[in-house]
Amino acid sequence: MKLYYSVASPFVRKVLVAATELGLRDRMEIVEAKLSPTSPDPVLSSHNPLGKIPALVTNEGLSIVDSRVIVGYLDDLAGGGRLFPAHGPARTRILRTEALADGVIDAGILIRYETVLRPEPLRWNDWIAGQSAKVTQTLAVLDAEVNDWAALSTSTEAVLDLGTIAVVCAIGWLEFRKPVDGLRERFPALYAAYDQLAGRPSFKATAPTQG
Repeated sequence: MKLYYSVASPFVRKVLVAATELGLRDRMEIVEAKLSPTSPDPVLSSHNPLGKIPALVTNEGLSIVDSRVIVGYLDDLAGGGRLFPAHGPARTRILRTEALADGVIDAGILIRYETVLRPEPLRWNDWIAGQSAKVTQTLAVLDAEVNDWAALSTSTEAVLDLGTIAVVCAIGWLEFRKPVDGLRERFPALYAAYDQLAGRPSFKATAPTQG
């Protein structure tokens, strides 16, 4: 398998953590993609016409796009039902948590585009405020539900569920890029869980770096 990636992408990190937890990481070759919102990587685009990462090319040559779809494929490859159940309320809860975490990243990336890439005279402050509100509102929910999603252990014996993986990757990206200030102070339970889980080997090996 080939995974097209960027070193700082939280969505790629989610896939790599999942692959590590499932024991599939050694079966995956990672290929760096050169990303720009205005200049797509032609090699990446040949596998994902949206020009987005992650993109996974299976051994059979199938291109799979979107981290949620890729992680579902990896879970099936590992036997199924390991990162989230096949059905039932627990599956819904885990996938809901993943969706909330991914939404935080989406809002944070939009803030970053507006504040880092757009020329300062053209920046839309109301847009930044609206996306920042999405981040803080969602973190408030995750903070209140921390005992429902956080597997508060660094044990390597149990595979983490996908919701927990997604939340740690989202908080890790927020800590790395800092699109919104003061989050750690506002959500102490959330960040305490993050700090404990971030020591797990699968997260330590995939911590974001400049890129």
